[in-house]
Amino acid sequence: MRKFIVTIIVYALILAVALAAGFLILNRPQLVVVDAELPEEFPGHGFSHAVFESLLHRYVDSSGNVDYERWHNNPQDRSQLERYLAAVSRFSPENSPERFAKRSDALAYWLYGYNAYVIHSVLDHWPLKSVTGVKAPIEAVTGLGFFYRQRFLFGEEPLSLYAVEHKKILETYKDPRIHFVLNCASESCPVLRRELPTGDDLETMMVESTGDFVNDPRNVRVDHVEKKIVLSTIFKWYRNDFINDLRRRGLSSERGVIDYVVHESAPALRNDLDNATDYELVFEDYDWSLNGLDTINH
Repeated sequence: MRKFIVTIIVYALILAVALAAGFLILNRPQLVVVDAELPEEFPGHGFSHAVFESLLHRYVDSSGNVDYERWHNNPQDRSQLERYLAAVSRFSPENSPERFAKRSDALAYWLYGYNAYVIHSVLDHWPLKSVTGVKAPIEAVTGLGFFYRQRFLFGEEPLSLYAVEHKKILETYKDPRIHFVLNCASESCPVLRRELPTGDDLETMMVESTGDFVNDPRNVRVDHVEKKIVLSTIFKWYRNDFINDLRRRGLSSERGVIDYVVHESAPALRNDLDNATDYELVFEDYDWSLNGLDTINH
């Protein structure tokens, strides 16, 4: 009997290893290479986001909705995006530190490069209703094909969008406000901003992005009838990032992520939250539908 049990365990282990190997082989990384020249008049020193910013002003409205269809149908502007990404592919704060004079310049590179590759991937897979439509052969988790399997070059290093967010940005800068700047091309994402500040101006944008997200009732609201505090799922997924930030700043985290929201809230919302100490905390379902114009989505 004991020999039989051992045999079963051995076969189970072999099967598990085979399944894991099959999963890795089928879902092996997919490198997306941008074959383009650098933008015209790209500086010999520093790093310019001007081309990408110009494109955002052309295709993103004041609410952060992107006209993907019109962008996709304009080969010249798709080429311009690829030229910007050629610079992202060639230079980074790691292989060309001399181009990034300030820490904020390096952070801007990672933030804007991430957002640009997201848009590029949507255009590359157009028409698309959601980034979750970019599937891996075995889709074990939501967004596996889009955020984990695809690899993009950042300073000649192939990275997934997940790795850029977690390894290059969060682990280095430890600033949870990046969650209000990175855009995943989905309705529940933070608004895609058209301005791409660098240097000291980046801090102003980070503050504004945080305030805009927190004070938007789609992301934070108090339901006094149901006695609930309803938050974006972003506050659930990255709960520890927000709580750890409060602790680093010596602020109270007794109410968990709610304390972070309170600290970033406008007076009216802060008052609502302060009067909801016994309310249930719930998280809104994440809307993965594309952040495109209504005329595109419908």
